[in-house]
Amino acid sequence: MTGVLVALTISAAVLFGLLAFAVLRGRNVGAGSAIVLFLFGFFIAGTGAYKPIYNLCQAIADALTHLTA
Repeated sequence: MTGVLVALTISAAVLFGLLAFAVLRGRNVGAGSAIVLFLFGFFIAGTGAYKPIYNLCQAIADALTHLTA
Protein backbone atom coordinates (compact mmCIF):
# COMPACT_ATOMS: atom_id res chain seq x y z
CA MET A 1 0.00 0.00 0.00
CA THR A 2 1.34 3.42 -0.90
CA GLY A 3 1.25 6.38 1.45
CA VAL A 4 -1.07 9.27 0.78
CA LEU A 5 0.26 12.79 1.25
CA VAL A 6 -2.33 15.26 2.49
CA ALA A 7 -1.62 18.97 2.47
CA LEU A 8 -3.40 21.39 4.78
CA THR A 9 -3.30 25.05 3.91
CA ILE A 10 -4.18 27.72 6.46
CA SER A 11 -3.93 31.47 6.19
CA ALA A 12 -1.02 32.99 8.10
CA ALA A 13 -3.38 35.64 9.49
CA VAL A 14 -5.72 32.94 10.83
CA LEU A 15 -2.83 30.93 12.27
CA PHE A 16 -1.23 33.90 14.01
CA GLY A 17 -4.66 35.11 15.14
CA LEU A 18 -5.28 31.81 16.91
CA LEU A 19 -1.81 31.88 18.44
CA ALA A 20 -2.27 35.49 19.56
CA PHE A 21 -5.60 34.57 21.17
CA ALA A 22 -3.96 31.66 23.01
CA VAL A 23 -1.09 33.88 24.19
CA LEU A 24 -3.44 36.59 25.44
CA ARG A 25 -5.80 34.07 27.04
CA GLY A 26 -2.94 32.27 28.83
CA ARG A 27 -1.35 35.57 29.91
CA ASN A 28 2.05 34.34 28.70
CA VAL A 29 4.75 36.96 28.41
CA GLY A 30 8.09 36.51 26.68
CA ALA A 31 10.00 36.69 23.42
CA GLY A 32 7.87 34.00 21.75
CA SER A 33 4.69 35.84 22.66
CA ALA A 34 6.05 39.09 21.27
CA ILE A 35 6.96 37.40 17.97
CA VAL A 36 3.50 35.82 17.64
CA LEU A 37 1.74 39.12 18.31
CA PHE A 38 4.08 41.01 15.96
CA LEU A 39 3.50 38.56 13.12
CA PHE A 40 -0.26 38.62 13.67
CA GLY A 41 -0.31 42.41 13.51
CA PHE A 42 1.99 42.39 10.52
CA PHE A 43 -0.10 39.99 8.47
CA ILE A 44 -3.28 41.86 9.32
CA ALA A 45 -1.94 45.33 8.61
CA GLY A 46 -0.09 44.57 5.38
CA THR A 47 2.39 47.42 5.81
CA GLY A 48 5.24 48.37 3.48
CA ALA A 49 7.43 45.85 5.30
CA TYR A 50 5.09 43.10 4.14
CA LYS A 51 7.21 41.82 1.25
CA PRO A 52 10.53 41.22 3.11
CA ILE A 53 8.82 39.66 6.13
CA TYR A 54 6.56 37.56 3.91
CA ASN A 55 9.60 36.34 1.95
CA LEU A 56 11.33 35.40 5.22
CA CYS A 57 8.28 33.45 6.44
CA GLN A 58 7.99 31.74 3.04
CA ALA A 59 11.67 30.76 3.10
CA ILE A 60 11.30 29.29 6.59
CA ALA A 61 8.20 27.36 5.52
CA ASP A 62 10.01 26.05 2.43
CA ALA A 63 13.03 25.03 4.52
CA LEU A 64 10.80 23.17 6.98
CA THR A 65 9.07 21.42 4.11
CA HIS A 66 12.38 20.26 2.66
CA LEU A 67 13.57 18.91 6.02
CA THR A 68 10.96 16.14 5.89
CA ALA A 69 11.46 15.30 2.21
